[in-house]
Amino acid sequence: MIQRPLADRMRPTEFSQMVGNESLFGQGGVFQKITNSGKIPNMVMFGPPGTGKTTAAGIVASKADMTLVRLNATTATLSDVRAAIEQTQTFEGTNGILLYLDEIQYFNKKQQQSLLEFMEDGRITLIASTTENPYFYVYNAVLSRSVVFEFKPINEMDMLPLIERACKFISQEQNIHVTISEDAARIIARSGAGDARRVLNIFENACTYSGGNITEESVKAFIPEIVGMGGFDKAGDGHYDLLSAYQKSIRGSDPDAAIFYLAKILAGGDLLSAIRRIQVIASEDIGLAYPQAAAITYACVESARSLGLPEAAIPLANATIMLATAPKSNSANAAYEKAMEDVANGKGPEPPRQLRNTHYDGVNSNEKGQNYKYPHNYKNHYVKQQYLPDDIKDAKYYEYGENKIEQTAKAYWDLIKNNI
Repeated sequence: MIQRPLADRMRPTEFSQMVGNESLFGQGGVFQKITNSGKIPNMVMFGPPGTGKTTAAGIVASKADMTLVRLNATTATLSDVRAAIEQTQTFEGTNGILLYLDEIQYFNKKQQQSLLEFMEDGRITLIASTTENPYFYVYNAVLSRSVVFEFKPINEMDMLPLIERACKFISQEQNIHVTISEDAARIIARSGAGDARRVLNIFENACTYSGGNITEESVKAFIPEIVGMGGFDKAGDGHYDLLSAYQKSIRGSDPDAAIFYLAKILAGGDLLSAIRRIQVIASEDIGLAYPQAAAITYACVESARSLGLPEAAIPLANATIMLATAPKSNSANAAYEKAMEDVANGKGPEPPRQLRNTHYDGVNSNEKGQNYKYPHNYKNHYVKQQYLPDDIKDAKYYEYGENKIEQTAKAYWDLIKNNI
């Protein structure tokens, strides 16, 4: 008989049994309020593996007395979606179908669009999950009809109660007395890197091969050395401190400190966080002072992904030193933040007429034509016209940085625009 993994056998049936993400699952948390309301919205859950997305969907379906249909977008097709929807016509779907679509980023735009009709008429309630940023990978029309929740990695201290519960669970399940030392529990919690499923897998293996007496030595046998070298501190915050120190060292143009913190992060086995952070740094801190930095960094990141650890450290070290010694500019990021502030305040509700799609005005319209000026028809491919919405037409978001590249661009456009 094939035994299901411990993480599946122990899967919580109540939000109170879940660990981490207290604002979502804690007493008075968002999910408790949603299920108590009796009205389940469409949801998009994003976050790393092992943070409770699938479990949360199952509990929501159970509390709402809905039929849960699970599909994985890596293998599912539109036919699978239609088959799930057909259940709404049967007795099984009387209380509604909750469609849990895992890894929704693998559905293309057409496939995601196919869900809209059934979301809007209520035949399905969609809960989609992804490990990627949904604002990049999920179709806007799906997002606009959904509530988006971020699931964050589970820290070490929150993992410890999970390990304690696993001890009790296996003790009862197998009628044995399972014990674990404090040091062993902390090593497992730390090595989970925020993933509860990984923690339980390590625990189950250590328990099986130690006869139920789990010690530090029995745990280390199931943890690669590179993961157990101390990339995470005992409070669970050290890992994020390292990432912060890594970025600030590159921003501060200190290649020695930057390469040290990279080594610490990779010693903790967290290749993904290093990859994500260094790509942010290339655009946030170097930016327009050296525009090629983002492309070079991306090439190094892709090389690191294909190599895997430990060799992945080589291209990441190249990118780290390059970024630390490159000129710096945050002008683009600062411009975006200023623009986003106006967006958040509801400014600029629509583009000026000349920037909208070409359209027919109607026989009774007082204004005819779009009146857009095509810059390529003018000298130096530039013509002055209004681009921002009327209420913010004079807004200035971008200020040229003092570096050579941005100052060269400024000099060029000052010459062009001032001679008109």
